[in-house]
Amino acid sequence: MRRRTLALATASGAALLAAAALPATAQPAAHRATPAASGAGLQEGSVSAADLLAKLKGCSQLSNGKYRTDEETSATVPVCGKNGAVFWKADMDVDCDGQTTSKCNADTDPWYQDDTAFHQSNGKPLNAEKLPYVVVPSVGGIWNYASAGIKGGGVVAVIYNNQVEYAVVGDTGPDKIIGEASYAAANGLGINPDPENGGADTGVTYLLFKNSKASPIESHADAVSRGDALAKKFLQDN
Repeated sequence: MRRRTLALATASGAALLAAAALPATAQPAAHRATPAASGAGLQEGSVSAADLLAKLKGCSQLSNGKYRTDEETSATVPVCGKNGAVFWKADMDVDCDGQTTSKCNADTDPWYQDDTAFHQSNGKPLNAEKLPYVVVPSVGGIWNYASAGIKGGGVVAVIYNNQVEYAVVGDTGPDKIIGEASYAAANGLGINPDPENGGADTGVTYLLFKNSKASPIESHADAVSRGDALAKKFLQDN
């Protein structure tokens, strides 16, 4: 699996309010849908991974160029546009920043930072151990997420290994690197959530719904409910 370099951590710290928080534990059982009939893992909501991916073939590129998945790799990942959404296909680095917990702290994560770009309704940083969320690249020359209708708390469908998990936009990262999500997001999808050597090298699709927002941002149940409705609309509109 990919390992973040110290140089990447430095770039992250300069580019964002705080590196993305990585959830450390699986989402509460009450908020998780039952596995798909095929026996695959997580299936949140009623829209299947296959149905969503069928609408994400090809790419109408929105970004002014492409992103790298790691500091040392070449730029190969564009941000693509669809009706009501943007998406990219990349890897997943695990981020553990935000509230200090037993799974996410300076001892478990060499690059740990105790803040996130977007905060809970009570003003505290997000809890990477509990909340599935996605990191978007900081605004730069390649792409401006805000101008595309993407904002903190925005709802995201994360698709991996025939699974669908709903998350929120929770943090910003380096302005030239893409493909990162929280400890909880990784763990929920059966991806090794270790912030130092976990993650997935490839095969992760991030579908971000424009002008959406979970309320409050820390409510995974709300993200799932809104995400299911948005996914159904996405299928109708594309």
